[in-house]
Amino acid sequence: MATAAKTSTNPVAKEKITSTNPVVWFEIYVDDFNRAIKFYETVLGNHLDSMPDPNNQGLQMASFPMQQDAPNAGGALVKMEGVKAGGNSTIVYFTCDDVAVEAARVTNAGGRIFKDKMSIGQYGFMALCFDSEGNMFGLHSQK
Repeated sequence: MATAAKTSTNPVAKEKITSTNPVVWFEIYVDDFNRAIKFYETVLGNHLDSMPDPNNQGLQMASFPMQQDAPNAGGALVKMEGVKAGGNSTIVYFTCDDVAVEAARVTNAGGRIFKDKMSIGQYGFMALCFDSEGNMFGLHSQK
């Protein structure tokens, strides 16, 4: 989703133009790791891959499908001691061909719809949902 850029009034901030998206990774923290994997695999129709615990810290991680050198952000579900699911203010938007298709899978997968598919004008369509862990996430499409 694109938004109009605002000019900063902060004298320290400098305008930086890049050819990449600003988000490079995302993590969705979960309480029930297997339930969360099943939820996202069901809703998005993709397989999540297990990731190794980088420093044997007791992390469980499963990544969403991604390509290293492709545009957009990659990310993972993460279960980590001391970090609870839900109640956060981060919303990750997943791209779809048609938001209505993925949104229709949310309830049966154990989540709930917060805002059904709605137009966001020239930027396409979006829906806001809660996953099986209480995290809000978005769906975005051009149709």
